[in-house]
Amino acid sequence: MNSLRIALTELRRITAGRLAKLVIVALVLVPTLYAGLYLYANHDPYAHFDELPAALVVEDTAATTTDGTKIDAGRQVADKLLKSGDFDWSETSTAEAQRDIREGDYYFALRIPEGFSRSLSGAERLDPERAQIQVITNDANSYLSTTIATNVTDKVRDAIASEVSEQAAANFLLGISDLRSGLVKAADGSAKLEKGAGTLRDGSGELATGAGELGDGLSTIEGKVTDLPDKTRQLADGARQVSDGNDQIAATGQRARSAVDEAVASYDATRKDLDARMKAQGLDDQERADVLAVYDRGGAPLDRVDQRVGDVSDRLDELASGADQVADGNEQLADAMPDLVAGISKAADGAGELSAGATKLRAGAGRLTDGAGDLTKGLRDGVAQAPATNEELRKQIASTISDPVAIDSVSEAKASSYGAGLAPFFLALGAWIGGYVLFLLVRPISSRALAANQTPLRVALGGWITPALIGVAQMLVVLVVVGLAVDITPANWLGTLGFLLLISATFIAIVHMLNALLGAPGQFLGLVLMVIQLVTAGGTFPWQTIPEPLHWLHHVLPMSYAVDGLRQLMYGGLSGRVVTDVLVLLAFLVGALLVTGHGARRQRVWTPKRVRPEIVL
Repeated sequence: MNSLRIALTELRRITAGRLAKLVIVALVLVPTLYAGLYLYANHDPYAHFDELPAALVVEDTAATTTDGTKIDAGRQVADKLLKSGDFDWSETSTAEAQRDIREGDYYFALRIPEGFSRSLSGAERLDPERAQIQVITNDANSYLSTTIATNVTDKVRDAIASEVSEQAAANFLLGISDLRSGLVKAADGSAKLEKGAGTLRDGSGELATGAGELGDGLSTIEGKVTDLPDKTRQLADGARQVSDGNDQIAATGQRARSAVDEAVASYDATRKDLDARMKAQGLDDQERADVLAVYDRGGAPLDRVDQRVGDVSDRLDELASGADQVADGNEQLADAMPDLVAGISKAADGAGELSAGATKLRAGAGRLTDGAGDLTKGLRDGVAQAPATNEELRKQIASTISDPVAIDSVSEAKASSYGAGLAPFFLALGAWIGGYVLFLLVRPISSRALAANQTPLRVALGGWITPALIGVAQMLVVLVVVGLAVDITPANWLGTLGFLLLISATFIAIVHMLNALLGAPGQFLGLVLMVIQLVTAGGTFPWQTIPEPLHWLHHVLPMSYAVDGLRQLMYGGLSGRVVTDVLVLLAFLVGALLVTGHGARRQRVWTPKRVRPEIVL
């Protein structure tokens, strides 16, 4: 009797009768019921979040920014959430939201409190305040709803932060643009200042030269006019003496003129008297005229003298007046000369100081020119470092600043849905459960084969082949259902099927070994081992997240390698790792069969415990 005949004998035994065949069918469907139903129920739960009832509370009112812009961030956030349709949002009040969450009508609530917009607008002032969004949850409804609500709030916060950052960056870049314009103007002004300072430097040099020459000239004049006050005083005194002499001459002329006038008047009176006497003597008009004509011939010289004396007297008066004016002028000149000389001295000193000041001014203007040149260069360097931007470029830069990291997801292997992500774990777990339940019906060791003195390894293989064949049916059915009905399509169909068959064969060999060695306790130990592997296989979370004392179990238990291999084959990942997973599972398979063979050798000897076991299932 070989191993195959032992297996066929066991297979005929467990399929004898219609009900037995139905039991076999049920056992074949166990992995499908477990893995297929779970994966179907959780195929894509994210796609149905729009059916989750959630409350939205908006208490915020609009605010005004520093530039007068009205911002109603709370309403904008609410409208975006309502429009998105990510959840079954209902807008309500805080009190109603809290009540309905306690009663289980809502899974969570998102509350935008009063002052939300005001806090966001405060980012532009010197009194920043964080805007608040409140999440109201109740883990009694669902723990995951709290996680979902937290993720929603994080996304809302990130979106708001990105928008606010973009606006702030846009304002900042606009300020930089204005600063650049100011720098350009300042650089132009500095260049003009540099040019003007150069002109001032050249002009101050000429001024210093001219002031020096002026000082030299004034010093020469100062030396020449030192004696002028005394000389002008002497001149004034002489002019006054001349004026006094002229006054005396003019007075003499006046007296001469008066004497002549008196002579003329006496001559005229005598002529009248002569005419009267001649008329009294009885002379006629002709006779009197002849006598008077002779008399008048003596008056003509007198008239000429009178005229000349008058002219001389007038000229003497003019001379006296002019001499008096000259004397007055010389007096004024003599009085002013000391001040003039002192002024020339001060002017000479001032010209020297002006020359020295102009020299300093030239040096200062030179430093100003150099400083203005450095300033112009610095301003132009600043202009070069401040980028020239337009409105479109500022928008692009602000968008980049607000969201500086672009995520380019490159997936070496990608699960198509949430259910597909869990499929490797639940297929492996289904294979274990499927192998576990088989030994509720299949006998691990054939007593007949032992009695026929078959080799232990042949007996072990005979006890393993029957459940392994049923395991093949289990894996075929579960993969077809998961791939076609649940729509979780493996990237490598044949590889996934072959690896599932290896997993089933290995797990069945391990459970077979436990049952063959320990009997009923072995059956229980298979259940315990399944529970341990649920924790350590890393099917849901990465295995590194489990407590560190359990890490070694991940590396020594077979389900870890089963899950890893299925992931590579179903997602199209690093197939090279599958080779390691296959070798480890083959090692478990061979090892389990060898240990089962050792157990079959021990069962050749009947002991009281075998005849009457302490535990019977």
